Amino acid sequence: MFNTTKITLKILAALVWYPGVGVLIIKSSGLFLAANEIGAAPPWVLLAILGGIGIGLIKGKYLFASLCRKNLHRIESLENPMIWQFYRARFFIFLGLMVALGITFSRMAQGDYRLLIPLAILELSIGIALLSSSRCFWHR
Repeated sequence: MFNTTKITLKILAALVWYPGVGVLIIKSSGLFLAANEIGAAPPWVLLAILGGIGIGLIKGKYLFASLCRKNLHRIESLENPMIWQFYRARFFIFLGLMVALGITFSRMAQGDYRLLIPLAILELSIGIALLSSSRCFWHR
């Protein structure tokens, strides 16, 4: 009843990966705009954006791509794949904690561009890392 194919699990894994890209890039954009509106100098905001992209590309290549490949190998090794096995339970626990921390830090940083910019860099870098590492889904 809950059996599925390995291809379906890989598609479901990608369908969780890509919304994270969109949410993080949109959220970081809002944080950068808020920082700019409350007094951050535009050259520093631009430098922070470029830094976030650079950090994200490095994270994507050396950390997230290996995590993605590892999960795809795990899926490939499943003998009787079930629909919920596209990620392990600990992934969803970690994801929930990261979302909660992101919301908490965003609320704490409101009104202070010195806090908004590092948070925006962090969120942008994770979004870019997810995007750049997602090529693993298409190389299989």
